[in-house]
Amino acid sequence: MKHDSTIIVGTIGSDTHVVGTRMLQYAFEQEGFHVVCLGAFVSQEEFIGAAKETNADAILISSIYGQAELDCEGFRDKCIEAGLKDVILYLGGNVSTQYNADTWQHTEKKFREMGFHRVYPPGTLPKIAIEDLKRDLKARQKLCS
Repeated sequence: MKHDSTIIVGTIGSDTHVVGTRMLQYAFEQEGFHVVCLGAFVSQEEFIGAAKETNADAILISSIYGQAELDCEGFRDKCIEAGLKDVILYLGGNVSTQYNADTWQHTEKKFREMGFHRVYPPGTLPKIAIEDLKRDLKARQKLCS
């Protein structure tokens, strides 16, 4: 099924892990999304530039090395400043060195307060993000109509 939606995927900051990003790219492409994969070691500005250039509907950020809080600080504000106030933001992977089952709710809350629409713990399957994005795109479309 072909989608009109474009998404940006990549691994933020000094993180060089690309397996999660490649899995997202493959899974979303199989669902018919247009995917722009930025790879690893991607700055906030590169994510935002790619989203502006492609008129992306969503930015999906992967982080494995546990420093996403530092890498993502101020990201939503930069998106808004760049004219991307409606872009959907997802974050997933091993986003915090403080992660364990008891603290996940705190970790998720922190990133949601930073402006991410959805935050996924380690081991989340791409199909979950795909279904969430379909719902979020549909909800955004209803708001805009």
